[in-house]
Amino acid sequence: MVMTPPAAPGAALPAAAVEDAPAPLAGGPRRRRSILKRLRRAPVLYLMLIPGIIYFAVFKYAPMYGITIAFKDYLPFLGVEGSPWVGLKHFERLFSGPDFGHLLSNTLILAVLNVLIAFPAPIVVALMLNELRQHLLKKFIQTAIYIPHFLSWAIVSGLTYLLFALDVGPVTVLLNDLLGGRVDVLADPDWFRPLIMAQTLWKSTGWGTIIYLAALAGVDKNLYEAAMLDGAGRLQQLRHVTIPAIVPTVIIMLILNIGNFLDTGFEQIYMLTNSLNREVADVFDTYVYFMGITNGAYSYSTAIGLFKSLVGLVLILGANWLAKKFTDSSLF
Repeated sequence: MVMTPPAAPGAALPAAAVEDAPAPLAGGPRRRRSILKRLRRAPVLYLMLIPGIIYFAVFKYAPMYGITIAFKDYLPFLGVEGSPWVGLKHFERLFSGPDFGHLLSNTLILAVLNVLIAFPAPIVVALMLNELRQHLLKKFIQTAIYIPHFLSWAIVSGLTYLLFALDVGPVTVLLNDLLGGRVDVLADPDWFRPLIMAQTLWKSTGWGTIIYLAALAGVDKNLYEAAMLDGAGRLQQLRHVTIPAIVPTVIIMLILNIGNFLDTGFEQIYMLTNSLNREVADVFDTYVYFMGITNGAYSYSTAIGLFKSLVGLVLILGANWLAKKFTDSSLF
């Protein structure tokens, strides 16, 4: 038998010895050492995570315990633990109740309008602003369209009532002259959804352009120069360079918006709702308020909120799966 002499100190091990050496266990001490190494390398960055972690733990994850009252007949004097368990009783009441059909249809109509109208609006405005070559004019327009975002829905609703007040509102007077009749925009159910969409566009379009303008600012200028050398005009550059460059951002924002598909906004709708347009104004958000706060049906309103959350989770997972399958961009 041939004996291999021991290697000298500092000499490299033979290839066979390296191959026969046991591999480190996955997830063992080596992984723990790498985590500690990263912590020691940038401790300040990890310390900056602590406020965010505390915020989400206290205000996002801890309140999720309250979801359990959706499966109980919650009574405040008995508490969450002392309230009797009823299982899916409140969900059965929701799905079999007379209000579910029109609540779902009203919510879906507004949600689809938001996706089809309100979502593309910031993209279109950002593309238009990106084509402006006068810097001062571009900054002025940006500032002007950002301002409505900082107004509360109470102020926006107040302005809407002033503009569309019956017989005295300037827009109502103009509509009366154009249509040759007496129009009551605030009370007519046919005008409710156009008003909601007009408010949404005015308040959120400018602010929504920020992320798309940031994406457009990151487009490589060499691509435009190459397109110009190939004889591409402004429209062709927009089609073949600008739009493809922001497609990943658009897809991610669309996935996030679909996750909030059934969240139509409580404050905005509540402040425009009255007894004459309630048939089209009632959505899940306002219904939860009326049932939970006004009528004290805490368990029932929690079940509605949980239903909305589950629908949003399914939609965001499905949209992300489709985006990952058909494109190169996805949220996770």
